[in-house]
Amino acid sequence: MILPRLVGRKVGEEIDGRLRLAKVARHSVAKVFPDHWSFMLGELALYSFTILVGTGLFLTMFFDGSSAERAYDGSYGPLHGAQTSAAYASTVEISFDVRAGLLVRQVHHWAALLFLAAIMVHLCRNFFTGSFRRPRDVNWLVGVTLLIMATANGFLGYSLPDDLLSGTGLRIISGGLLSIPVIGSWLTFLLFGGPFPGTALEQRMYATHVLIVPAAIAVLISIHVVIILRQKHTQFAGRGRNQTNVVGSRVWPTYAFRSLSLFCAALAVCAALGGLVQINPVWIWGPFHADAVTSPAQPDWYIGWVEGALRLFPPWEFRVFGYLVPAPFWPAIVLPVLTFLIMYCYPWLERRFTGDRAEHHILQRVRDVPGRVAVGVWAIAFLIMLEIGGATDLIARFSRQPVIGVVWFLRIGVLVLPVLAGMIALWVTRRLRASHAPHLADLPVAGLRRRPSRVRKGSSDDIARFGPGVADHAEVDAEDAPDPDRVAGP
Repeated sequence: MILPRLVGRKVGEEIDGRLRLAKVARHSVAKVFPDHWSFMLGELALYSFTILVGTGLFLTMFFDGSSAERAYDGSYGPLHGAQTSAAYASTVEISFDVRAGLLVRQVHHWAALLFLAAIMVHLCRNFFTGSFRRPRDVNWLVGVTLLIMATANGFLGYSLPDDLLSGTGLRIISGGLLSIPVIGSWLTFLLFGGPFPGTALEQRMYATHVLIVPAAIAVLISIHVVIILRQKHTQFAGRGRNQTNVVGSRVWPTYAFRSLSLFCAALAVCAALGGLVQINPVWIWGPFHADAVTSPAQPDWYIGWVEGALRLFPPWEFRVFGYLVPAPFWPAIVLPVLTFLIMYCYPWLERRFTGDRAEHHILQRVRDVPGRVAVGVWAIAFLIMLEIGGATDLIARFSRQPVIGVVWFLRIGVLVLPVLAGMIALWVTRRLRASHAPHLADLPVAGLRRRPSRVRKGSSDDIARFGPGVADHAEVDAEDAPDPDRVAGP
């Protein structure tokens, strides 16, 4: 035991003598991270991406990303001898002929859904707590870009098997591109390599899905982590916490083992879902044919709001300078672009209306920013209504109501219900702020009739008495405070 230890120490000294990593390592493991559970959402997204990369490498060994037709000769009887694309045939073969192939396929799909869900919930937490404020507005841009990349890559992976369901989604993408005035047909030919379904799309999607977008996501995650390490973590207000310190657990060993446990839990959940819950059974949908459309058909949930917008938007068309602007242009192109543009610009929009240009390292309580809460709840309710609108055929089928009646009901609901939800959120947050109740369940009935008390103009970072207390095991990152006398112990 002594000899290996001496050899290891000698090797470590030789490496450190050249790279000077010991100081950096000691500094890194001494970092302090907040203990609140919501700060683990970013780690959950990271670990979901790790599972995606691992399962994706396995699938890449067996998947044939080609649109060339061949006869299926695998073990799935109903398709035996059918002429399908190589992409579809290899997907079915992975599911039935590769050992653990179906399990890995489904784990990959569930991990993609978890990845996107973790990013979205993480962004919501950042939005409602004001984590996007200066100096972290740049990291907000990185997070929104990461959401776009994850959504795009999820849709590409969903479309790769070349089954009838994913082909229907690609047909919708083709229609959306064709609806763009002037350049729509040119963009469609550029993407598909000719009229739909084209001849080059499968190979382009495959290269983009397994190489280009994952590399971009890895770079964005790295930038995100570097910015966090450089700017330090935000934290909720509470005893011992201020603008110049971070209170929580050190990276080693407490936070490292907690984070490793989260990775194991994420892997276990994805594995359990992959083994027990069927998802995207392409052998049931059948291979894609340009003259066939499957119904009822719904995409994965992260793209369902665009599907719902297409189904609910009225058939309004008009001409501008002689060019037709068809109805799909507004829900398929304008709405997604406008949504992400507003997300990109929101930190600066809020700064413009509030005049708050100071740096913030303490998070806000939701009740302290009722206006932002109302906007956020309205946006979430609006997207949920669009998501429901993407299932009008299923709703009509199970409710035994005419589809047009369901469409008109949801058209009215998508305009009315989000506004109502935003007003309720504004009212509740104002009452919570006025009553000083620690939780919504503690809000007194009498407080519902009181007018909200006025608060002085300024940042809500000054209101810290309602924040969570510091746990007994918490530590204070003294490196983050130039003046040690200003750091309150746990």
